Amino acid sequence: MSTELRLEVQPRWPLRLRHRSGMDGLSPVRGGVLQRLVHEPLEEQAWPVQLRVAQLSSGNVLLGARAERRELAERAIARMRRALWIDTDLRAFHRTFREDPLIGRALRADPRLRPAGRPDAFEALAWAVTEQLIEYERAAAIQRRLVAALGRYDATSGLRDSPSAVRLAGCAPAQLEALGLAGSRALALVRVARAVARGQLELDSSDPAVQEDGWRRLRALPGIGSWTVEILALTGQGRIDQLPAGDLGLLKLVGRLLSGGDPKARADERQVRELFARFGPWQGLAASYALRAGGVLKTPLAA
Repeated sequence: MSTELRLEVQPRWPLRLRHRSGMDGLSPVRGGVLQRLVHEPLEEQAWPVQLRVAQLSSGNVLLGARAERRELAERAIARMRRALWIDTDLRAFHRTFREDPLIGRALRADPRLRPAGRPDAFEALAWAVTEQLIEYERAAAIQRRLVAALGRYDATSGLRDSPSAVRLAGCAPAQLEALGLAGSRALALVRVARAVARGQLELDSSDPAVQEDGWRRLRALPGIGSWTVEILALTGQGRIDQLPAGDLGLLKLVGRLLSGGDPKARADERQVRELFARFGPWQGLAASYALRAGGVLKTPLAA
């Protein structure tokens, strides 16, 4: 018998729940309700949990979960709360930077902006690999094909989840190339999936020391650079302090700023890090605002 759990939460800082479906097809919005299928591990099995999220007229967020057991529903809701930044208090950030010359105007215009979070850390890592060095729309098309071919399906809700690490670990790189991934990225995705499936990488811990040890291990794998790890940290682990300095949108934006407006200029990662250093523990959020201020919207940071 399944358990239904509902929880109304007041965000620590005003939040706007998005009203459009995600480009990868994993989080459709139906009747104003965001829906998502996730899988929670228990007793050597991954159990499906159907999540629903709606925003009430009060600004509060109503989260619902249907699962085989209550503890599965509770854990899935906790992951979605992290992905939506519901419990992140941003008062100090807004107070400190509301007049900042780079992001102040965008911050005042839309104080509810958040980075685009994901409820599953491995999914954030896998999607970061697919997004390496290509336009976001092309990456999203590849992600939709991965979900259709290898994702987990729940007949009750009609929802699909992203492919598990175990499923991707069992794939030959050529299978992923057939879905649109470049050969080097297909090989990198299989490598990280195998490392996670074998227990060599811990991605789900909330302990910063464990997270950072995992980042070091990831960077030792061929095909995994700083940008991929920082996207995992920001979008999949709730590390708002992490700046994906190699993001193409940021390289273009900072290049334009440093060159006095040359639309073809590109900064390097060092220059991006130097520019965002003043934002301290909020660098990831500041990057989302900077992209909004610069009119660069379709990137993994502001999808």
